[in-house]
Amino acid sequence: MHDYTNTTAVVTGASKGLGEAYARELASRGAHLVLVARSADALHTLAEQIRTAHSVRVDVIVADLSDRRSPRTVVDTVEKLGLEVDLLVNNAGMGSVGPFLGRPLEPNLRSVDVNVTALIGLVHLLGAGMVERGRGGIVNVASTAAFQPMPYQASYAATKAFVLSFTEALAEEVRNTGVRVMAAHPGATDTGFFDRTTASMDPKTTDTSADVAARTLDDFSRGRSISFPGRTSTRAGTWAPRLLPRTTVARITGNLNRKAGFDDVSDLDPAAS
Repeated sequence: MHDYTNTTAVVTGASKGLGEAYARELASRGAHLVLVARSADALHTLAEQIRTAHSVRVDVIVADLSDRRSPRTVVDTVEKLGLEVDLLVNNAGMGSVGPFLGRPLEPNLRSVDVNVTALIGLVHLLGAGMVERGRGGIVNVASTAAFQPMPYQASYAATKAFVLSFTEALAEEVRNTGVRVMAAHPGATDTGFFDRTTASMDPKTTDTSADVAARTLDDFSRGRSISFPGRTSTRAGTWAPRLLPRTTVARITGNLNRKAGFDDVSDLDPAAS
């Protein structure tokens, strides 16, 4: 069993949702934290709450991970703080919902930068030091969306498929180095993922961020290389895509997303939210 006590963990996307849940759960297990996200106010508020509740060190790095220079900025700041990172939780993620050709391009491009480019940048920069020291861990948060093409979430599912493949390959590369790499594949999670759009999740099939975070860390502590931290049905849903023809899978997921209304999505007026 992996012990988180007195380790130093970097958590990206830590200002809300699943990232906040990872931060709180890690602190409850005795880990010191480096919280990374865009929202300075939310990060500092969370950091103060965690310091009050737990006897751990909490540092804050404000960074926009859609900026391709951000991984270097994060790592340089960690080094200036005099910290050695024991665990990287690459949680930050975003995605566009709706017909790809009928929605703005920019959110799709930003999702590639956050979900893919920032993730591999942080893994490369922090993982090299872990291998050199002969210890450390990396948790890349993918999704059950990684296992099939998803019409009306086309670019998001594609980025998570990248994370799945990349993480599995890296786990094999670092085997026997003392560094462990795990991919986490939560299903629908109550994170506000569709905030500022007309899309929504069915609460009957949605897991809480706290439960997903705890189960992810439990799986990592048990030495697993893959985690399905949601309800059993979400893992079962990844089996069929591995057996059926890809065109069939795309039609099935497309039908499901049409039933969810994802084929007709619009943005909410920020002033009204």
